[in-house]
Amino acid sequence: MKCDILFLGTAVFGGLTAAGAQDMTPHRPNILFCIADDAAWLHFGAYGCGWVSTPVFDSVAARGILFENCYTPNAKSAPSRASLLTGRYSWQLGEAGNHICHFPEEIKVFTEALEEAGYDVAFTGKGWAPGDPGMRNGCKRQLTGRAWQSRKLTPPTPEILATDYAANFSDFLSSREDTSRPWFFWFGCREPHRRYEYGSGVAKGGRTTGEIDRVPAFWPDNETVRNDMLDYGFELEHYDRQLGLMLARLEELGELDNTLIIVTSDNGMPFPRAKGTQYEYAHHMPLAVMWLRGLNAPGRREAAYVSFVDIAPTVLELAGTDPATAGMGRLPGGSLVPLLRNEPDPCAELRGRALLGRERHDNGRPGDQGYPIRGIVRNGWLYLCNLKPWLLPGGNPETGYRDIDSSPTKTAILQLSRSGQDSRYYDLSMGPRPAEELYHVETDRECLVNRIGEGSCRVLADSLRAELFRTLCGQDDPRLTGDGDVFDRYPYDKPGKDRIYERTLGGEIIPWEQSNWVLPTDYEQYETVKNE
Repeated sequence: MKCDILFLGTAVFGGLTAAGAQDMTPHRPNILFCIADDAAWLHFGAYGCGWVSTPVFDSVAARGILFENCYTPNAKSAPSRASLLTGRYSWQLGEAGNHICHFPEEIKVFTEALEEAGYDVAFTGKGWAPGDPGMRNGCKRQLTGRAWQSRKLTPPTPEILATDYAANFSDFLSSREDTSRPWFFWFGCREPHRRYEYGSGVAKGGRTTGEIDRVPAFWPDNETVRNDMLDYGFELEHYDRQLGLMLARLEELGELDNTLIIVTSDNGMPFPRAKGTQYEYAHHMPLAVMWLRGLNAPGRREAAYVSFVDIAPTVLELAGTDPATAGMGRLPGGSLVPLLRNEPDPCAELRGRALLGRERHDNGRPGDQGYPIRGIVRNGWLYLCNLKPWLLPGGNPETGYRDIDSSPTKTAILQLSRSGQDSRYYDLSMGPRPAEELYHVETDRECLVNRIGEGSCRVLADSLRAELFRTLCGQDDPRLTGDGDVFDRYPYDKPGKDRIYERTLGGEIIPWEQSNWVLPTDYEQYETVKNE
């Protein structure tokens, strides 16, 4: 934690000045974009979490803006990151609306536009992934710029990557020949993506399971689950420490004041009924933005709804260009620059809602089908339309519920159900869902009380449904305007990933030998096979 104390200390004792952005510099800012892998918004200290320590994120929020209602359109790594990079909703991205896919050659990303606008663009860690970005000019397309990956460290646990993100960032800064050029750097932390070293939160993080104030009611509250949560939190703290080292380096070089710092995550925590679903623990994202020289009235909490599709137009405006000029076409989001400046927002109408969706994530359903959903959040209400409710949201039992990452929590839920002790948690995560769902997320963050059938909510549900479908039609969503099943026919990024369900039932493959994110015990037939 030495780096965190250094960084926070200089802020407290006046080494950094956030003086209401009195010096509105005409220079284009540098941009440090920081994205965790599978971190839910409510597990950062600035949002009130007491059992995960994120002092650097909290400091960025305190001297910048903390966005209370930021949403990703699609709560899975590849489509979420695609929305960030393109400024488009996942249903507007063709193949890139899926996970483990090919990125369409014709769709431009804002990092490419920044390079054309004179920015140096680079990244460390995880960029856009998993998938095939394709080729451009005979080389692999770099959707987040040049890779800086060579520096390594001894990680706190064997499951945390050995990538020294901060050292790679420092090397990038030192390598720049023309320091008058602005830069954009993507810090793609792989943590807290699974797997975890079980018990590390206690043994290495110094936590106790009793520090967790609440286990979500859709998981069993036991020591196994609480340890799993602490292990997740320990990896999240690694993200925060690396961020602190990067900001300390920028301060040392005198570049912090004119660097826009954006800190977020790609989707929610990798637990059942979270990552990959459409509930609050999946889509609701952390977002803190700091720009000491260019942000007005720092220390604000912003309650407006903002989306990942707003990031691209924001970055392009600060770079002195716009989506049309940059060749990215007309984008559905709106720049957040007026919110940063604390000025009237011409996109205020967009800030009243967030749009959500899902197509094919991991493989394993009949016919390579995804679990298509469309949704909208407005005025504290979440409306979801499950377009194929006859499918299983977590994936098929024969193929290991592949849309739910393996974990001690997932195993505990399956064991409780298989033993006949308690099937409630299985039903909430793996069981079928109704065609429509409606939750008052301000009072029901865990999305457990579906109010779609209540008479008092009928008018509200009708209004949200009509607004959602009208908007999707205007955005040419194939699920509303044409052949929605095209998402299921798009190829995977590599051969051999198709027809997993059919090949499993036909005996062609042993399914638990075909994936590294699902344990053999997740498969229902494994329980039979291992006992024969």
